[in-house]
Amino acid sequence: MARQPGPLLFAALLLLAAAAAPAPGRPCGPAGLSRDTVLGRLGANVTLTCQDEGLANITVSWKMEKWGTVAAAVGAHDRWLAEGNTLLLWQLRYEDSGRYSCYVGGHPLRSLRLLVEEPPETPRVSCYRRSHDKDVLCEWPLQAKPSPGTRAMLWVKQRFAAENATEQRCRYFSKARKFVCRVKVPPGADDTKPLVVSTCVSNGAGGLAGEDRIITLSSVLKPDPPLNVTVEALEKAPQQLRVNWSYPSSWDPRFYWLRFQVRYRPEPAETFTEVEQVMTTWLDIRDAWRGTRHVVQVRAQEEFGHGAWSEWSQEAVGTPWTDPRDLTSEMGPFSSQFPMEDGTYGVTLPPELFGEDAADGAGGAVMEASAHSVASPYAFLVAGGSLLLGIALFVGIVVRYKQTWRTGGRRGAKQEGEAQHVLVPLGPPSPPLSETALLSPPGPLAPGALHVTNLDYFFSEQ
Repeated sequence: MARQPGPLLFAALLLLAAAAAPAPGRPCGPAGLSRDTVLGRLGANVTLTCQDEGLANITVSWKMEKWGTVAAAVGAHDRWLAEGNTLLLWQLRYEDSGRYSCYVGGHPLRSLRLLVEEPPETPRVSCYRRSHDKDVLCEWPLQAKPSPGTRAMLWVKQRFAAENATEQRCRYFSKARKFVCRVKVPPGADDTKPLVVSTCVSNGAGGLAGEDRIITLSSVLKPDPPLNVTVEALEKAPQQLRVNWSYPSSWDPRFYWLRFQVRYRPEPAETFTEVEQVMTTWLDIRDAWRGTRHVVQVRAQEEFGHGAWSEWSQEAVGTPWTDPRDLTSEMGPFSSQFPMEDGTYGVTLPPELFGEDAADGAGGAVMEASAHSVASPYAFLVAGGSLLLGIALFVGIVVRYKQTWRTGGRRGAKQEGEAQHVLVPLGPPSPPLSETALLSPPGPLAPGALHVTNLDYFFSEQ
């Protein structure tokens, strides 16, 4: 005899079956159409028939009555149409939807409902949550405007739970061309429990269900972009910029923080430089290009990395600090400056730039300049010091060489006196000269003077 399953096993099977079964109340198909409804596609032609068998020698008239949203949009006005057993409508529009009735002698014979609709697009839903204390928003875009009778629904339930799904009606936003559904989050909900999100879009022409999405409240966090992004120059820092921003209004920093990512680029460049893991609401850029305008953007994410990054903020621009006295590169190689009456400096351009107009000697044209000086005073100090040092070195070298020249002259005169050759008398032999000196011993040599110590040199033969 087979053993009957225990109550615990039976309860477990029921729980699994309930979890696997689709939630009740989630039909996704075309809206039920009555037998007297004729479905027409947008832009197509349709023929309405009053009686299956033609009525001979009887005049049949057609009358149209608008209804529903179309009547509210264009006004519910009845109008009589062409006569005949059949009514042909060309290139249907949404405004052609309504009830068409045929009459014979003022008595109605038949009434048909014409529904002009297009099958809906398959929903591809994505969900996000702007803060820990906000509801979840689920949305999906559309390529074309949906038919007036299109209805979108969303269901949310906990995964592996037997509870019924929560149903939410979705709203269509024509400017953004998307459906948006709001999922209420009860206080104290567990952010880590998985939820199953299902969608369905239907109208009279058909119904389509989107693919189920499994989410958690923490995984769909996506803050709004940061606000009030500004870029400022730092005083006397030609390669630095300071970026400031603020938290989005939808995020309360008293309970949860955000981390930020900053990207920037100089305007000639196309690629961005990114700085991550910024926990403050400001950042100093230290490698900016001198004198170049930079584009800066900021985005945010939950401080522990839960969820996704926000969209990038609006672009903010800024230029690093520039020394107002450093205008040499802007004046050109042939420009000069002189003080004006108002204390500023003017720029005198050479007459060659103006052709014959400046040939009369009146001077070049004067252009106002906002700067008060062209070059830094430190440059003049360096140039003056270098000039003085060069002059001092030149004077020292001249004095040194002069002293050396004088000493060399005295030594040359002494060597010349010591190296005299024997003089040969020019005339006939004469008695030898006295050995006594012809002249008294020379005294101290005067600076630069030349003394002759032997006059016989001038009378002897060489």
